[in-house]
Amino acid sequence: MIKRVAIIGAGIGAQHLDGFLALRDKFQVCMICDLDQERAKALITDRPALAASKDIELVSDIESVLQDPDIDIVDICLPPHLHFQTILDALDAGKSVICEKPLVTSLADIDKVAETLETSPGQLLPVFQYRHGLGTTQLHALMEAGLAGTCYAGSLETHWDRQASYYDIAWRGTWAGEQGGAILGHAIHIHDLLSSLLGPVARVYAELATRVNTIEVEDCAALSIRMEAGAVITSSVTLGSADNMSRLRLMFEGFTVESDHAPYAPASASWRFTAREPYTQTKIDAVLKTVKEAHSGYAGLFDAFHDSLMGNKANHVRLEDARRSLEFVSACYHSSRTALPVMLPLSTSHPVYDGWLP
Repeated sequence: MIKRVAIIGAGIGAQHLDGFLALRDKFQVCMICDLDQERAKALITDRPALAASKDIELVSDIESVLQDPDIDIVDICLPPHLHFQTILDALDAGKSVICEKPLVTSLADIDKVAETLETSPGQLLPVFQYRHGLGTTQLHALMEAGLAGTCYAGSLETHWDRQASYYDIAWRGTWAGEQGGAILGHAIHIHDLLSSLLGPVARVYAELATRVNTIEVEDCAALSIRMEAGAVITSSVTLGSADNMSRLRLMFEGFTVESDHAPYAPASASWRFTAREPYTQTKIDAVLKTVKEAHSGYAGLFDAFHDSLMGNKANHVRLEDARRSLEFVSACYHSSRTALPVMLPLSTSHPVYDGWLP
């Protein structure tokens, strides 16, 4: 069954549109909502497959989206400070919801979303597109084949380039608009990927700094992480790199894996797996030959969500995944301000449960 989608926000919404277009047998984008109607129109005219389309309605009022009985899914691609209320409004309207990261900006708010979701007929998909692609499919196949074993240690790198012009958009780089910096808006994806592979974080110590641009929020970070299962991980984050690169490198008992370096879709291409013992490389290679190409990025994310909407078993991102991600962000901000490691999970009485804003 094809699900009818309305995209709210034509910025990152452009990438969402491409994800839906890769799944035309499952989704139809019927509406694009943006205050800037020229930007919304460009999403159609810039794509040859849609240039002559009259099936997508352009609107500037969110209410017209929520009141349309033919819209099944509201896809929220707005600035972070607008996510929470828009999610609640869409769920109250009986819609299923897709929402960009961060889903909301406090643990208290995400728990309120959970309460609303319990009584809503719709489902909710937090956006963490790094999880989907050939690379992650390969790693999961090797883990399921019993070739990975214990993960000992690892390193993450989110090294991106953000010039001063990036912050010309008024809400970026501010606590009020963006609600956080590189930990919240950039490295959040690779940290979610880490937890999706290795399970929950048990402890984090965070050094956060603003060194690249004159903004309110952090644009550099160095994190020391211990996973609940025991692995020790480092995460290096900066928006002052000469190029853009994301990399995950994990040392398992059976092999070392290094992701592709594509900054915004590191799972799209094949990953490199090196056996710790030479004789096991043939076993690894044999499993890898059985792995089929998978939808990556947004297309993979939306494909899994459609399976869930249709009542099928699916590996889509869930609300508890988004909560775990925000709990980690909250712990990072608290650690940085107290200069102490923070244990997870965080209780409802923790100082940052209601938010990490200074």
